[in-house]
Amino acid sequence: MSDLSVTVLDRLTDDLVKDVNRLIPQLGKETTEAPADHLERVVRAESNTVLAVRIGGQVVGLLTLVVMVLPTGVTGRLEDVVVDEEHRSRGVGRALVEEALREAHRRGAREVDLTSRPSRVAAHRLYEKVGFARRETGVFRYRLRP
Repeated sequence: MSDLSVTVLDRLTDDLVKDVNRLIPQLGKETTEAPADHLERVVRAESNTVLAVRIGGQVVGLLTLVVMVLPTGVTGRLEDVVVDEEHRSRGVGRALVEEALREAHRRGAREVDLTSRPSRVAAHRLYEKVGFARRETGVFRYRLRP
């Protein structure tokens, strides 16, 4: 797709907040909208690199790469990977993930993890095509707030 561009989000505009909030519900999570001040925190967090794919100026894909410096080394994690339903199966997700992997490498990560719901079969195929391998792991979550 020739008019596709992947960029790092380093500042927010009103249009960008609208685009992000149009994509968030497509993640299938409980959150339906993120206030601009929260999105500003996400973009400004030192550990985060927020990548967006734009087509015709509109954000149609988004992910957050989190790079953590731990006692055991530097590791990365992909979070909130989402491609607009109208633009799936067109290379948007692959462009996002591949750029995130390049950025993780530049930042010294030795590995990158992600989790994905079992129902996201097409996403799983993409992750495996770019080199991710399934891990047998137990994921635990403790909710601090209702």
